[in-house]
Amino acid sequence: MTIREKQEAWEQKYLSEFASLSIASRGRDVEEPQCDLRPIYQRDRDRIIHSKSFRRLKDKTQVFLSPEGDHYRTRLTHTLEVSQNARTIARALGLNEDLTEAIALGHDLGHTPFGHAGERALSAALWDLLEMQLTDADKQGTEEYRERLFDEDGNPRVLFHHNEQSIRVVEKLEKKGKGLNLTWEVRDGILNHRSVCEPATMEGKVVRFADKIAYINHDIDDAIRAGIIYESDLPDVCTRVLGHSTRDRINSMIHDIIMNSEGKDTICMSETTEQAMKALRQYMFQHVYFNPKAKSEEIRAESMIRQLFTHYYDNSEELPEEYRLMIQEGERTETVVCDYIAGMTDSYAVHTFENLFVPKAWQG
Repeated sequence: MTIREKQEAWEQKYLSEFASLSIASRGRDVEEPQCDLRPIYQRDRDRIIHSKSFRRLKDKTQVFLSPEGDHYRTRLTHTLEVSQNARTIARALGLNEDLTEAIALGHDLGHTPFGHAGERALSAALWDLLEMQLTDADKQGTEEYRERLFDEDGNPRVLFHHNEQSIRVVEKLEKKGKGLNLTWEVRDGILNHRSVCEPATMEGKVVRFADKIAYINHDIDDAIRAGIIYESDLPDVCTRVLGHSTRDRINSMIHDIIMNSEGKDTICMSETTEQAMKALRQYMFQHVYFNPKAKSEEIRAESMIRQLFTHYYDNSEELPEEYRLMIQEGERTETVVCDYIAGMTDSYAVHTFENLFVPKAWQG
């Protein structure tokens, strides 16, 4: 037996009946010879870690734009915390750690510079472009117009989603159009890590919870470090259940998931803990995510991203060669411009904006 085959046999013997076994994977879009050392999901994890998009996460905003201090989270450190939380849960439940880790490490590969501000900016730029492209006749009450731009409640649709962009990264953008050729299960977990989605595997469900646990708690930690909130400000109804420190809250949530999911074909929390977590998340939206002090630079960041989008949409010949080739091969210009901008780090986006719009004599 090869080392890989021994690992696969170990999975069959020791993992939970609900785990995703490597030998049972639905495979890759393009078949490849198996590795003699690594099972299929371990190989996916390694491909993600060695990708360019993974390395760029180190200079992408998590919540705070350009914070003063070395201890604030970036998109990379967030990803690593999600991975650690997810692996702890997966191991305790007898699930496939390699699959869990691969999903966790890849779940934010498509995130924009400047965090969700960049995501909103690209969505708004696409919305404006689509509205401009539609004729006046389209806008006069036709269903197509409303369905393309508005949801069933009449709200503007979000046209750029980082989870969908993450899939585009691993399927198309990495390796100059070849993609990483990841397994179906890893791609499903990456695509469906948001709260409104439902992953197909138990490992994907673990990552979806681990993502919430990580960002709620490390965002509290960063907000306290920034002096925006204090530990004593957190709602008592939440801290009584979850704990009075970041460490205690993470510990409580992870233990609760493990105790309530063991032996089941789903991943869940107790109602008490889940309600406390949701209340804490709501508090963060009210006091941190929309706090003017925390978000004072986001309006400028969004404006910068939208100007970059407009410039490259109108001047696509200025895109790097690999992106120009995508347009020549039939990709929509706005899609490729989003690909280019979403792949930028914070510092590269600022540098590009300065080169395009700021006179040389004014640049610092």
